[in-house]
Amino acid sequence: MSSTIQYTNLKRIYFIGIGGIGMSALARYFHFNNVVVTGYDRTETALTKQLQQEGIAIHFTDDIALADLNADLIIYTPAIPKEHKEYNYFLANGYPIRKRAQVLGELSASKFTIAIAGSHGKTTVSSMIAWILKHSGYDCTAFLGGISANFNSNFVAGKNDVMVIEADEFDRSFLQLHPDIAVITAVDSDHLEIYGTQQELEKTFTEFAHQVTEKGKVVLKSSLPILKNIKREKYSYSINDTNADLFVADYKITLSGSQVRLNNGMQYKLIYPGIHNIENSVAASSVALLLGIEKNNIISALNVFNGVHRRFEIMYQNDAIVFIDDYAHHPEEIAMFLKSVRAIYTGKKITAIFQPHLFTRTRDLAEGFSESLSIADEVLLLPIYPARELPIEGVSSAMIYNNILSPSKHLMEKENLLEYIQTQPLEIVCTIGAGDIDKLVEPIARTLKQKNPQL
Repeated sequence: MSSTIQYTNLKRIYFIGIGGIGMSALARYFHFNNVVVTGYDRTETALTKQLQQEGIAIHFTDDIALADLNADLIIYTPAIPKEHKEYNYFLANGYPIRKRAQVLGELSASKFTIAIAGSHGKTTVSSMIAWILKHSGYDCTAFLGGISANFNSNFVAGKNDVMVIEADEFDRSFLQLHPDIAVITAVDSDHLEIYGTQQELEKTFTEFAHQVTEKGKVVLKSSLPILKNIKREKYSYSINDTNADLFVADYKITLSGSQVRLNNGMQYKLIYPGIHNIENSVAASSVALLLGIEKNNIISALNVFNGVHRRFEIMYQNDAIVFIDDYAHHPEEIAMFLKSVRAIYTGKKITAIFQPHLFTRTRDLAEGFSESLSIADEVLLLPIYPARELPIEGVSSAMIYNNILSPSKHLMEKENLLEYIQTQPLEIVCTIGAGDIDKLVEPIARTLKQKNPQL
C-alpha cells in the first residue's frame, strides 16, 4: 500500500466514494489528465450526475462485478464502512490503494503548494485564492471543497506548478501535506470523535503548520490560540485586530454585498454579503500579497468573485420573502451566518431550518448549536443526518431543541416541512446544514415561489 506510485504512468483509476466533494475534485483532475476514471458511490446526487455527464462511469451498488478490476490504482475515502465489499476485495488482492489525502500529498510534493485548513472558512478562502490566481494570470491547479460559482466546479486546471489545496482536518488528513504556504482559518472544536479533546485538535493544527517547507509561511487569523506555538514565519490577518499584519480598517454590509477597506489601502467590494466572508477575503488577500500579486489585480478579482454554492446562496427572493441556503454545520459557522442575516435583514423574522450533521458532532456540540440557532426567531429542527455514522443511543435533535431560546421552535420530519412552509407566515427562510438538506432546497424554493410569486 505504501509503495511509490508514478502518477504520470497511470492509465486507469477506480474511486470508492467518488461522489464526495473532495474525491470528485481528484477524479476530475485525473480525468482531465486523460486517465480512465470510474467509481462507486452510495447514492446518486447532482454531483455524480455531473461527473457522469463529463464522461466518468459511476455505479451505486457495492458490487465487485461492477468495479474496474483492471484499475492501476484504487482511491478511497475514509468515510466508507470497514465492511465495504469492493474495498476489501481490492485490499485482499493486492491492488495499490490510497486514501484521497495520500494522493494529494504525493501529487503536491513536487509542486508549490498552498494548503488551506480550518474548522470553517477554508472552502471560501480556497476558492478566493484560486480565483485571484487565475484572474490575475498567476495561474494554479486547485482542489476545492465546494463548487466555486466562478469556475462552476470544485477542480481548477492550471498549467504551472502551483497547487491550491483545501486541507481537511478530518482523520488528520492534512498531515499528508507539506505546503509552501499554510493557511489556518479557525480551530474551533469539531471532529472530537477523532481528536478526543480541543487540546489535541489544536496540537494537530500546530503540527500541520510546522509541516510547511523550510522557507514556507503560515497565514492565520490573529486571534487563534495556536499562533504563539507556531515556530515558522507567520503572517496574521483579522477583521478587527489592528495588531495583525493585514486587517479590515472599515467595512459596510448592504443588501447588495459588502464594501471593504484594508489597512494597506486596498478597497474592494464583495458581491455576496456576510461578516465571515469579509474575513475570508482578508485571508485570501494575505496569500496573494505574499505571492507578489499586485494589489490592483487582487482587488479586480475580489470585485467579481461570485462565491461558493451553498455559502450564503440566495435561492429565491422578492419584496415579501428571501430564501437563503448555507452549508454551515458547526455552531460558530451557524452563528456567523445568522448574525450576517440579522445585520442585513434588520427587523425581519428569520426562520432557520437546520439539519444536524453526524451523531457525534450533535452530542459533542449540542449546547453550542442551541446557542447559535437561538439567534433566529424561529427554528425548525430536522432529524440528524448520519453520514458515515451509526446512531448513538440518546443522541437526537432533541438535545439541541431543548435549549433553544427562540420564540418559536419545532422538531420536524422532512416530509412535513413543505406543508409548514406553505401555511405559515415567513419572511427570511434559511436552510442550514451539510447533510442531504440540499435536496430540499429546490422544493422549498418552488413552494415559496408559488406562495409568494415575484411582485
